[in-house]
Amino acid sequence: MKINNSILDAIGNTSLIKLNRVVPADCAEIFVKLEWENPTGSMKDRTALAMISKAEEAGRLKSGDTIVEYTGGSTGISLAFICLAKGYKIHIITSDAFSQDKRNQMTAFGAELTLVPSENGLTTKKLILDMIDAAREFSKKPNTFWTDQLKNKDSISGYYPLAEEILNQTDGKIDAFVHSVGTSASLRGVAEILKNRDQKIKIVAVEPAESNILSGGQPGPHKIEGVGIGYIPPLWEPDLVDDVEAVGTEEAKKMTRRLAKEEGIFAGTSSGANVTAAIRVGQKLGPGKKIVTLMADSGLKYLSTDIFKNAKH
Repeated sequence: MKINNSILDAIGNTSLIKLNRVVPADCAEIFVKLEWENPTGSMKDRTALAMISKAEEAGRLKSGDTIVEYTGGSTGISLAFICLAKGYKIHIITSDAFSQDKRNQMTAFGAELTLVPSENGLTTKKLILDMIDAAREFSKKPNTFWTDQLKNKDSISGYYPLAEEILNQTDGKIDAFVHSVGTSASLRGVAEILKNRDQKIKIVAVEPAESNILSGGQPGPHKIEGVGIGYIPPLWEPDLVDDVEAVGTEEAKKMTRRLAKEEGIFAGTSSGANVTAAIRVGQKLGPGKKIVTLMADSGLKYLSTDIFKNAKH
């Protein structure tokens, strides 16, 4: 193993692991990419680095600027981490709807936080729009750069290396990629590379059943952090997606607990949703096929939530 010259060099090249105990016998093989191996414990390190680096290259971001972003946590943590490494100040617009663990991690990296109140700790369309409005107002200050993740196309390219890693680790033998949608940058970035390699690879988006807008349903409150913003994300590209699976919050939590207890994989709720959906897809495709999904972040970001507290199943 080589010695890296910077903590930023540690982003990427995460492990791909086969699931063995939670996958039923009539299912395709399911492999999970351990994105918590990135420095801050989530896949968002990839996109945060891309957004900051490309803004620097284009001259939109200058030395001494303050970066602002609205975020449920993981993107804010990753941006704070990148800003720390590169010498920028950062202000995060977030909410009590997201875990205290994430907020603690953001402040540990030096971020200043503004909290937008939620509706009983739930993610709703109104909350997301209120956070965006607060970030927009803050961005009007001098020497401020707003990454605006929901509209930032630079974020997509941060996931191209992730797709290349998947292709290398599977020797290009992959039948489906399944992943949950927040900004949709990660699904789109991976899908663009996979579809370019082989149009037959199925791309399946995952969303909360309580807010199944991608499936043509209605927005609603849910508790799968980091996904399901309540409206179609601006970066959503339906032509890249073959199917959408809606997973309920309780289903996602149950699978998240099962992954920890049965597979030794300690991940967050969106990862539980990913595996739940991947199993459904795997049962449709059948044995002999290969599906890849992501463990988007670490369960350590959710220790203060009800996902693992007194969990009996």
